[in-house]
Amino acid sequence: MDTGSNKIEHIGIVGAGLIGAHWAAYFLAQGFAVSAFDPDPRAAARLAATVADIWPAMEQAGLVRIAGAPSAVAFAPLREVCGRVQFIMENGPESVAAKTALIAEIDAMTAPEVIIASSSSSLLPSDYQSQAAHPGRVLGAHPFNPPSLIPLVEIVPGRLTNAGSVERAMKFFAAIGKHPIHVRREQAGFVANRMTAALYREAVDLVASGVATVEDVDAAICQGPGLRWAFMGPHLLYHLGGGEGGYRHYLEHLGPSQEARWATLRTSPLTPALREQLIAGVEDELRALRMDEPARQRDQGLGALLRLRAAMGDKP
Repeated sequence: MDTGSNKIEHIGIVGAGLIGAHWAAYFLAQGFAVSAFDPDPRAAARLAATVADIWPAMEQAGLVRIAGAPSAVAFAPLREVCGRVQFIMENGPESVAAKTALIAEIDAMTAPEVIIASSSSSLLPSDYQSQAAHPGRVLGAHPFNPPSLIPLVEIVPGRLTNAGSVERAMKFFAAIGKHPIHVRREQAGFVANRMTAALYREAVDLVASGVATVEDVDAAICQGPGLRWAFMGPHLLYHLGGGEGGYRHYLEHLGPSQEARWATLRTSPLTPALREQLIAGVEDELRALRMDEPARQRDQGLGALLRLRAAMGDKP
């Protein structure tokens, strides 16, 4: 496939757990050959099951570019995978020591022009690229779960990543239907996870302080602002909230009320008692909603939503 960032036809998956399996499904749907390495002997069966489970939702969303059933992923030793591919998607353990060693090992086995992208959701590329002989091609490419459906990919360069690798990664993911954003400064959580962490902190505190139940907190998002967030981000939405005066009017007239709310935000420690309260609340919510297979229901909903966004002119 010509992605506009060198010829890429074969992609390597290193680490075939949940995230790696969903990446494999997406790459197969885009028409790539996929080879994978994972030391767990059960990984191949789990990956095949994941691809089969997610494929209908991907078809519903219009994300499948091939006809017929997906090709099989070829599992092989790490050296063989690294030697045959033009792009590496690494999904190893969330440990600086483990990832640093794994990236260095991949780097030593892979042609120097091949980008090594890590799915890490919290580790900084500067911390795990240091032992690679070619650190300029090592970067973060953090997806949002499930990466088979969610378009966002955060491209995070490390201190030693070169600009050319960032540009190639941005072009590659954009060419295959993803929406990459360039994270211009490393920080824990990058962009999206920092915003979701802020929301989750308040969601937990609202339960801990007795303001609302777990079920009502969740409903306050999915039956309210979450519906808008599927189409616009916070800045654009507040621009609309400013009426004819737009964002400037909103910030001038309602910015102080935002600051007043910020001043009241709290952090409730996740004590054992609070954890049990949250877990019990989620279990109650699942029973009330009759959600026997929440992941499948989420994926079916995402597939329908992505199809709607595409019909409205958004990229699939």
